[in-house]
Amino acid sequence: MSGIVSLVFAPGFFSSAPVRSAVVAGGVVAVVSAVVGVFTVMRGQSFAGHALSDMGTTGGSGAFLVGVSPLWGFVTVSVAAVAAMELIGIRRPRGRDVSTGIVFGAALGLAALFLYWDTTVRNASGAAMTILFGSLFTVSASTVPVVVVLASLSLALVLALFRPLLLSSVSPELAAARRVPVRLVGIAYLLAMAVAVSLSAYTIGAILSTALLVGPAAAAMRLTKSPWATLLLATLLGVAATLVGIVLAYDSYDWPPAGHGWPVSFFVVTLVFTFYLLAGVPQLRRARGDRLPAGRGAVEESTIRGAGKRVES
Repeated sequence: MSGIVSLVFAPGFFSSAPVRSAVVAGGVVAVVSAVVGVFTVMRGQSFAGHALSDMGTTGGSGAFLVGVSPLWGFVTVSVAAVAAMELIGIRRPRGRDVSTGIVFGAALGLAALFLYWDTTVRNASGAAMTILFGSLFTVSASTVPVVVVLASLSLALVLALFRPLLLSSVSPELAAARRVPVRLVGIAYLLAMAVAVSLSAYTIGAILSTALLVGPAAAAMRLTKSPWATLLLATLLGVAATLVGIVLAYDSYDWPPAGHGWPVSFFVVTLVFTFYLLAGVPQLRRARGDRLPAGRGAVEESTIRGAGKRVES
């Protein structure tokens, strides 16, 4: 048994402080990203999630410029972006996309300026790599409690609004007929998504954070119909991809080029993409007799009536 463990885990893995911080922070971020991601896919707001992660680059690079933890920059700008999109208008899907695009473009312009200043004014040549691609191994032990608290707040908000959020996600018209405050619920969900995306951007990078938000949820929706089963499976897939990615990244320090190691984000995204492809294997879909399209439709039929009745009661 010890021989098998030594083959999987490189020496020093279990005693490494950066690894322990990476496991805790990565596991927590994977859980909240998966839960929020299920509703992101159901509501068709994957573009909004991607835009928030990219807009968070502005905050991360700005925080790096003034000597503050990039985490606070990611969170501040993402939440501010949600407020800006709300002010511009998100009542209709078309208006939501327009507002997202406008804020997205403005934020990327500032991000380019801040990253330029990071490399010229502060002479921090690695700032762009840190902000855009992140690294779980650089998460300090003092930052882990902050990550846990922010993730818990985002997760608590989604779970507190679970029933009205579920109903408004699968059928906004029915939710409005049941007197659900659809717009207020949508804003609360966007705030939860902004925090989740910020945490993901801080740990695996702004460019790749959407994969952890959307990938496990989309894969789970291909295999399950029940909302709770989808949440559970998405969480398991996200956590598995993150933890296995940490192990492989740590082991990769012995791979060519020796002594450098491969980024954790590469393994996480690759595993998430693999899970999604496997979930779509035609044999698996035929075996469960699923005749509904993947994504929102896979859970709509089995949840819309029950959610409506529970919200009404």
